Amino acid sequence: MRTNRIKFLLSAGAFAMCAAAQPLWAQAADDGAESGDDAIIVSGIRKSLSDAADIKREASGVVDAISAEDIGKFPDANLAESLQRISGVSIDRSNNEGNQVTVRGFGPGFNLVTLNERQMPNSSSLQSAGISRSFNFRDLASEGVSAVEVYKTGRADIVSGGLGATINIRTPRPLDTPGFRAVASAKANWDTSTEVGSKVTPEVTGLLSTTFGDDRFGVLVIGSYSERNSRKERTGTQGWVRNRGNRANPNLDLSAIDTSANPTQAFWTPWTVDMDVWDSKRKRTNGQIVLQAEPVDGLTITADYTMSRYKERTQMHRMAFWFDRPDIATADANGTLVDVTTLNDNLDFWAWDFYQSTRNDSFGGNIKWDVTDNLSFELDAHDSTSHSNPNTKDGQTAETLSNLRNPIGSVASISGNFSGKIPAVSFDDSTLAGGAENFANVVSDLYQKRGYEVENNIRQIQAAGKWSSDDGALKAINFGVDYTDYKVDTLLSATFRFVNVPLGGLDFSFVPRGSTLDQFKGADQLFPQIPIYSATEFVGIVEDAGLFAIDPPALNGVREKTKSAFMSFDLETDFNAMPVKINAGIRYEKTNVSAYTVQNGIVALNFRHPQELQVIRDTTPARQELKGDYDVFLPNVDFRIDLTDDLVARASYSKTIARSSLSAMFPATNFLNSRPGGPFIVSQGNPGLLPYTSNNIDLSLEWYYKPSSYVSVGVFKKWVDNFIGAVTNRGPVLNANGEPLRDPSVNPRPGCPDSSATPNPACLSAPGDPIVTWDINTVGNLQSASVQGLEATVQHVFGDTGFGVMLNGTLVDGNIDLDPYNFSQILALTGLSNSYNLVGFYEKNGLQARVAYNWRDKFLLSLGAEPVNTAAYGQLDASISYDINENVTVFAEGLNLLNATTRRYGRFEEQLLDAEQYGARYAFGVRAKF
Repeated sequence: MRTNRIKFLLSAGAFAMCAAAQPLWAQAADDGAESGDDAIIVSGIRKSLSDAADIKREASGVVDAISAEDIGKFPDANLAESLQRISGVSIDRSNNEGNQVTVRGFGPGFNLVTLNERQMPNSSSLQSAGISRSFNFRDLASEGVSAVEVYKTGRADIVSGGLGATINIRTPRPLDTPGFRAVASAKANWDTSTEVGSKVTPEVTGLLSTTFGDDRFGVLVIGSYSERNSRKERTGTQGWVRNRGNRANPNLDLSAIDTSANPTQAFWTPWTVDMDVWDSKRKRTNGQIVLQAEPVDGLTITADYTMSRYKERTQMHRMAFWFDRPDIATADANGTLVDVTTLNDNLDFWAWDFYQSTRNDSFGGNIKWDVTDNLSFELDAHDSTSHSNPNTKDGQTAETLSNLRNPIGSVASISGNFSGKIPAVSFDDSTLAGGAENFANVVSDLYQKRGYEVENNIRQIQAAGKWSSDDGALKAINFGVDYTDYKVDTLLSATFRFVNVPLGGLDFSFVPRGSTLDQFKGADQLFPQIPIYSATEFVGIVEDAGLFAIDPPALNGVREKTKSAFMSFDLETDFNAMPVKINAGIRYEKTNVSAYTVQNGIVALNFRHPQELQVIRDTTPARQELKGDYDVFLPNVDFRIDLTDDLVARASYSKTIARSSLSAMFPATNFLNSRPGGPFIVSQGNPGLLPYTSNNIDLSLEWYYKPSSYVSVGVFKKWVDNFIGAVTNRGPVLNANGEPLRDPSVNPRPGCPDSSATPNPACLSAPGDPIVTWDINTVGNLQSASVQGLEATVQHVFGDTGFGVMLNGTLVDGNIDLDPYNFSQILALTGLSNSYNLVGFYEKNGLQARVAYNWRDKFLLSLGAEPVNTAAYGQLDASISYDINENVTVFAEGLNLLNATTRRYGRFEEQLLDAEQYGARYAFGVRAKF
């Protein structure tokens, strides 16, 4: 692989990575002061805000930015946490840490993240996380970043893929700041939620930049290492199912349902109520090496290598209560069963072991040549790979789970009330000697091992040129071509088995887990007892019993080869003595897509368990490949007029695209549900999907009324075509011989079901069995939609007092909302939510303090068979630092100071899916620069 990378870079004629324009942290910032002894040198927070305002003011189109306050000092420890301070940008969190962003209501898959204007790969080990194109900000330490730019309007010279926005991360270069610079920082992170491992964990960072040979050669090295231990506590359900229950049951009370809104009296039952604790240990290592040379004036050669290593292990323990077949229940006006009792059921005791490992490596090179004062060329190439769970072939699986339970019918009753924010659950286990939590009353149920190994490789060559002139209205012509080879290969391992093994060798216990956090009312009752045991240990017992079996892994992949060309023009003129700037351009792209699946052929269904029809495959892998292609023209026009020296008006039109999700294009047939009696559900991909396309209009007015201070108001509208929606077809699924699969559970033969590891031939599909009719879920380009919104920002510095504020907010709306009573709806706009940010700061005499509050309104997260909504969320963060002298600074940070909790629900707020709490996090440290 390394040799191939080197050959690739040499073939591009590049030794080095992009020699970008002078990074923001290196720019002088005198805030307009005169030179001389009385000059005011702006630094820290105010410098960061001033630089960001300058970028916004001078840009073509609508651009927002965040810049470093100093070399190696970004405003937040997490890039996503910083980005949420920009109007229109919201973040998604994982374990209370920002990891991906939503821009103007468009989620992570609709936004493109680039590193120094290069598209970056992404991968994930967990099947539940899916396969995303969107870069995960948790993989990158903020200390190695000089600026983040958010391009909200499209431009011809920017790589396509960002329908909501293109987010460019800039990193420092040694020749941009000649001389010697060094920064080192160390801090202790204190996570108040931690109960397993140390509550205090280390984070260290070092940066070294130096130039030599009359500043014609430079080296920059950045390294960082961090650890974090944390706990998440959750209560929730495994979803709500519609009309599961016997309407004729006299104990099912549907009388309160509002039939004017719900004429069919549809009702929803929770599958389970779950109470979880998640204990995680994370390690992250980042590094970057940059080599630069300017052997002659006007010729700059740059080479770099950027890497990250991310590892996280999580143990999760769960107590679950089943409500899927209600015996006694009462519905509210919406149809949600808010008071449910099941009789003669069982409790479930779960354990999960999660393992995530991601390796990111990027090799790049760049040559920039100023041929004359008016003509310059740039050649850039990179080879970047993200590889998750690289040890899958050696048996390392990302997720191992097991389930224990009481024998079915052993618990007299389980009751739940769902009318509040969180459910209230009770159970009667008087029919069990010693109670449900007595290990003698616990039996084995099932195990599952699943996970992805994903390798995402991007090879990209970009060649660009610029002709500029100081004469006439035409100031510049920008032109270029680029080629991107985007390739993702996945190995999916997924095994699900019901087992019956003796549990005598399992280290099992119940531990009182009174919540250490207090945001959930009744928390002490919410987590009374949690089962503690190892899922991996349980699987070992299954293996020792000779009952362990694993399904053959499935290989899936997508390869996209995109050729692009662009040209744009910069014009400047006057209109009624007001300066006017226009950027007009067009980008053409041609993309060829090929998708493949390698799977063992399907033989039959095996009636293995009363709740399982196992899919039996042969031992012969077969490859299936499908192709597609499309081309697009992406025009843009940006108009800017300086109405006065301080007042700027803009109007922009652009066309942007976002490519479809990767997993949606895999040709594989995946069995999602195959239980006796149904449902029978499979999914299949569609590599012929077209990209989402959006025609965008932006209008804004900006008033830069004093240094570092401005007011901005903008409106936008997006008309989006080719939205991908779910399509369900009904029909048979064929086996390897081209024959439809049949159901052996309808008229079972003697000895069936049989849960032995080796299938019983009598329990397999036979010619006389009925043919199964499957729901075949696929996707297609179905509908169009529109989104409109308003953004406003106020940034104000109160003279030389040291105080300042930044306020911004976004209102966003779309034309396709979720109708909770439309059960055939296949499209609703996800991620749309209003948001606002309040930031106050003080910086003077070496003391720096900042308080930030971010709020995001409720929004639709996803739309499937049943929708998932996310409730409103607000988080308060703060930081303070003091410069002991010009070289040494001590600091403290606090995140989620109000202990905010997240909540997700189904069609209605009563239909709780997840309520999670994490606790506050603090950091204390010291930073030194030389």
